[in-house]
Amino acid sequence: MVRATTHTHQHLGLLGATGIGVGAIVGGGMLALAGVAFATTGPSAIVAFALNGVIATLTVFSFAELAGRFPQSGGTYTYARKVLTVEAAFGVGWVVWFASVVAAVLYAMGFAAFLVPFLEQIALMTTGEVPAWLGTRPALLGYALAAVAFYSWRLTRTAAGGGQWETIGKVIVLTVLIVAGFFALFAEAPAPGALADRFRPFFSEGLTGLVQAMGYTFVALQGFDLVAAVGGEVREPGRNVPRAMFLSLGAALVIYLPLLFLIVAVGVPGQPVSEVAAQNPEILVAVAARNFMGGAGYWLVAAAGLLSMLSALQVYLLAASRFARTMGDDRTLPTRYARLCPGTGIPRAAVRLSAVLIALLLIAVPDVATAGAMASLIFLATFTLVHTIGYLARKRAGQPSGFRMPAYPLVPVAGGAACLALGLYQAVAVPPAGVLAALWLGVGGILYALYLAPRARVVDASSEGLDPEMVRLRGRRPVVLTPIANPASAETLVTMAKALAPPEVARVQLLSVVEPPERYDPKELPRGIRDAQAVLGGALRTALEVDLRPEAMITLHKDPWGEIARVAEAVRCESLLLGVGHLDDSLMTGSLAQLIGSVDADVVILRAPGEWTPEKARKILIPSRGGRDQSPVRARLLGSLGRSAPRDVTFLGVLSEEAGPGVHRRARRDLERLAWDELGESAHAELVVGGETSDEVIRRAADTDLLILGFHRSGRRRAVFSSLMLRIARGTTCPLLMISHRRGAALLPEASRLAEWPAGRRKS
Repeated sequence: MVRATTHTHQHLGLLGATGIGVGAIVGGGMLALAGVAFATTGPSAIVAFALNGVIATLTVFSFAELAGRFPQSGGTYTYARKVLTVEAAFGVGWVVWFASVVAAVLYAMGFAAFLVPFLEQIALMTTGEVPAWLGTRPALLGYALAAVAFYSWRLTRTAAGGGQWETIGKVIVLTVLIVAGFFALFAEAPAPGALADRFRPFFSEGLTGLVQAMGYTFVALQGFDLVAAVGGEVREPGRNVPRAMFLSLGAALVIYLPLLFLIVAVGVPGQPVSEVAAQNPEILVAVAARNFMGGAGYWLVAAAGLLSMLSALQVYLLAASRFARTMGDDRTLPTRYARLCPGTGIPRAAVRLSAVLIALLLIAVPDVATAGAMASLIFLATFTLVHTIGYLARKRAGQPSGFRMPAYPLVPVAGGAACLALGLYQAVAVPPAGVLAALWLGVGGILYALYLAPRARVVDASSEGLDPEMVRLRGRRPVVLTPIANPASAETLVTMAKALAPPEVARVQLLSVVEPPERYDPKELPRGIRDAQAVLGGALRTALEVDLRPEAMITLHKDPWGEIARVAEAVRCESLLLGVGHLDDSLMTGSLAQLIGSVDADVVILRAPGEWTPEKARKILIPSRGGRDQSPVRARLLGSLGRSAPRDVTFLGVLSEEAGPGVHRRARRDLERLAWDELGESAHAELVVGGETSDEVIRRAADTDLLILGFHRSGRRRAVFSSLMLRIARGTTCPLLMISHRRGAALLPEASRLAEWPAGRRKS
């Protein structure tokens, strides 16, 4: 079984994927920020762009390896979710989504600025005068909002990617500018010394100015990562996504560097480029084009600017919606944003949410410079994380089968250090950018803690069960402690331990506790130890048969329950698997409850006949009221069981008729959400109205292969086995699992109200 919640349409080939990167990178950032760079550092702005190109290339290597290892949509967020914790992944996704939104704001504002000259020219041609309101802040805001509204409407109708006419048009226009510039340079044929004089002083503000220019303009080379963001929509993603990222960055550098050279060489004759840029920072490229092409050059740049801003706006809105969709899939955003429209596979709700956020920021952000600074800072931070994730993934899981970054670990270390240094500089140089980024993170942290965390953790646990490689990538080596005393239950417990701890990433510790003999004869091994050796020997034989390599331990202690607790703490077990034959009151309220209360681990109690194995559990029944106290351990277990064969899993709720239709609807909704989060679309939720709870569960359990009941821990983590739970357990003969998550009631303020049924009945 594969966890599936939404299906992605792979409609992009290499050309379409490259178009997304080219659409995001080429044109807009350079046209808007070239003047700022030249004003800051003079002709060495060419070096600033080139050095940014080196940093970006190092980053592409890390992105390309991760894209080949994880060929799915979501980009940086998906990589973080695979390698880091779900909390860290939410933080990364929250920031990356915001970065795409802010970049879209930047290009929507840029579109409005480049539109004004065209509107003024049209006004002059039609009425002979230019209305004063055409370039006012409200008018610019209206143009930007109109562009956002148009592309959000367009992206809810078609799954458009790269290769649109805007992207093709701007590449053609910029190519024409470069060709015309070189024709002008060759026609002028300046002496080598005269040409060199135009590049003096090369570093007008020294090293500080160069670094400042790099910080301002890094966003102009950003956009290749958006190819990874839609990787799940690309055919043969392991092959095409890395190629598309390199091609799109290469195309940007091939256009940018010659154009920057021509601006200095023929674009500002007779004046230092830094002075011209200081006078016209926003339209320097247009001024330079007019100097070597006349009025046609000016309008070509204006046209290129319009096309660049529109194509980048569309691509960033597309990427933002895909980040939101992927996070909705993982419940790190509400699930409505993960829904795809039938036929087109478009996440319309995610597109609309991203568009609304862009519109709000357009109203709040004062100018293009602030938006650009915020985008640069956030992208540099996320690229630092990409290098870190790439380093950890290679270290923990070895080389991938697809693309491999060269010179590991030099590439991720050097690239990550460069991105981090430039990002820290940007945060200091432009404080509003750092403040806004911190505020956004704070809002996200509060939202996650109060609303998103329970469902996100459940889906994350299910993903770990389905894909044990995630456990390895996260640097964990969980231990399942399995005490064994009865040889008849050894096979069952060993096979259950394997289901809880996939052998490739986890470790099973078998334990036998022997009471010390009153007298010890050195010539003869005590009978208790011999019996323990026999039990563990049988368990080890079973382990070898099922391809499990556990560790075995025999300890001497008068108190077996206390010794189990001591060993659990010593080996730092993540799960404690216990086998029981019968459930009497003294056991459930005495020794067993005390043991559970003393261990900081998930607890799984198994009652099953000796010949039973988890492979026989084809029909699974889970009584529940929709609470989530035990969901993480149960979701991980169901995911692990589902890797070997499909399971028929039913989440069953029982309510009285007196509860009323409103309560019934809410209970059914909660139960369906729980089933969906823990198992995906293969789960089945059923709510029975009327009848006695225990009788209904016992009746249904007669036709099931495995019954799973949850219990919680209260107070000082004391196990709570309710009378209802014990009545159901004693009234059934099918294999039974009782589970309790380590982060249950003790850490959830509303645990008593949401306690996992049937540990305690909730009043309706």
